[in-house]
Order: sequence, then structure tokens, then C-alpha cells
Amino acid sequence: MKAAKKIFDLAGAAVLLVTTSPVLVLAVLAVRASSPGRAIFSQTRVGRDGLLFRCHKLRTMYVGTPSLPSHEAPANSVTSVGAALRKFKLDELPQFWNVLKGEMSLVGPRPCLPTQTELIECRRQLGVLAALPGITGLAQIKGIDMSNPELLAQTDADYLRTASFWLDLRILLGTLYRS
Repeated sequence: MKAAKKIFDLAGAAVLLVTTSPVLVLAVLAVRASSPGRAIFSQTRVGRDGLLFRCHKLRTMYVGTPSLPSHEAPANSVTSVGAALRKFKLDELPQFWNVLKGEMSLVGPRPCLPTQTELIECRRQLGVLAALPGITGLAQIKGIDMSNPELLAQTDADYLRTASFWLDLRILLGTLYRS
């Protein structure tokens, strides 16, 4: 399963990066036109085995916004272009690069900030930190966000117990077609 998932991740990320590159270029231009600052930013996140890595995203907030989980950031910190990028999950496109580098998977537990200690501890207790973080996951298609650390960690653990190629495919499709 691990080798097949790695091949699926690498092939999928490469194809998706190439096919979405025109959208990514347009999104970068829109971010740059809407507010000053770099269009792509890197943020420290917790990866496999609790190791830190730099997660790449399109910037959706104004420069200078504190590094907080999305549900804790002030509502007025999100740019108008950023709101549209988030709505359609386009802010995650640069994470295909993280997948190609082996830091992330297409599907897995979403990586959290190192300051989210309660979530990290819940994940550690349930063995979730042993997995590569994902661009999307079971919790995302179920609408569970990081504001409920216990439920999120339990959902991540449930995913890892039942993970399969077909479940990953269902989660990817559910992410694309979620209302």
C-alpha cells in the first residue's frame, strides 16, 4: 500500500501541477494585483513524525497577519481574492510541490501549525503523526476543521485505519465536488 500510495502521489501531483499551472499563474497574478506582498508564501507546519516542514500556499491574507490557524485569524485579514481562492481551494495548489518533495501526500491528515499543541498531542496519542500530512483528508470532506482538535484527530485516525486507494480517490473527488 505504501509504495502504491507514493507512486499515486507523485504521478498525481506531477499531472495536477502541470494541468493546473495556468490557473496557478492567474491566481498568482490576482494575488499580486489585489494586495502587496509575495503571492506564494511558506509556513512552518507539523509533518510526519512531528517534524517541521515548509508548507507552500497562495497567500490569502494581508501581509503582516499573525500566523494563526484559519479559524482563529481575524475575518478582515482575508483579502477579497483570498476569499475566492479559499472558496475553490485554489490556495492549496502550491502544495503539489510539497507532495513532489515527499513532505506531503495528496490525501492524509491536514498539517497543522506547531502552535496547535492540543491537536498535535491528540494526533500523537492516536498515532496520526506517523503519516504524511495531506493536501486534503477525510476530515475536510466531512467538514471538520481544526477548531475541534479531539474530533479532528479521531477522524484522522479513522482514515489511517481504513486507508485504501479507493478511499483516497473518494476523498479527492469529494474535495473537488464538495458543496
